[in-house]
Amino acid sequence: MRSHGASGMFAVALAVTLLLTGCVGAPTARSTGGGISSGAIQVVAAEDFWGSIAAQLGGSRVNVTSIITNPNTDPHEYEPTVQDAREIATARFVLYNGVGYDPWVQRLLAASPVSSRAVLDVGGLVGVSAGGNPHRWYSPADVHTVIAQITANYARMDPADSAYFHGLRKRYETVSLAEYDRLIAEITSRYGGTPVGASESIASPLAQALGLDLITPPAFLAAISEGVDPTAADKATVDDQIRSRSIKVFIYNDQNATPDVAAIVYEARSAGIPVVAVSETMVPASSTFQDWQVRQLRVLEQALKRATGR
Repeated sequence: MRSHGASGMFAVALAVTLLLTGCVGAPTARSTGGGISSGAIQVVAAEDFWGSIAAQLGGSRVNVTSIITNPNTDPHEYEPTVQDAREIATARFVLYNGVGYDPWVQRLLAASPVSSRAVLDVGGLVGVSAGGNPHRWYSPADVHTVIAQITANYARMDPADSAYFHGLRKRYETVSLAEYDRLIAEITSRYGGTPVGASESIASPLAQALGLDLITPPAFLAAISEGVDPTAADKATVDDQIRSRSIKVFIYNDQNATPDVAAIVYEARSAGIPVVAVSETMVPASSTFQDWQVRQLRVLEQALKRATGR
């Protein structure tokens, strides 16, 4: 997790000012979904991948606003705005990633305390504490856990539509996520145990779920994720794994392609190792969670096929 600086405290001050002056209103931008019913639950998701899931699980009974939607935005270093403070202050349900990934959300929530507001901290829900890997949307098991909790929250907030929400959840998990789940099972069955490398810890939950053997030093993955220089020893290990072709595929975060990462990607391609890019936010921004993930999984599967010949 890269450093955020002092901007979060400024955002809190903005939120407090908004609340004290009464400058609040319904979210007006970055909303998801059409045909929203009157009295819909106002939902704010810190990141668009969670927002996409929340919108599909709520249908016409919710209005979801995602704050981070630009693929060119680094979520680790995002600086919340007055609009963000306003949206969180007026939301009935706030959904954020946690695990230190989006700490500005907690500060904005603290600046506008509302006892009736539902808050879902994904990291807290799935049991990943501070210092753990924050990239929980790359863990299929965690995604399904979040789906269940979002539906439970909706049903509790709007009991009259409980059957509607549970129906949407069933359809989402059995139809919308069918290709996502199929690809995960197929890659696991065909390529489980294949050694791969990665630029940072974003790849770790997915590699684990797919049964891939991520052999890049964990300290190297953490260093790049946190925006610090890896040790010379770890960098030498990564270079050696590429030169010796000990890894079959290299996975990198194209939203954190630092000069060091770009150099490693170049080395891997020069060595004939397939390179797969993944992103932290949905690409394109108009995509759905499942379409975005399916596209990336297909690219990864093709890379593994080229590398292993099977």
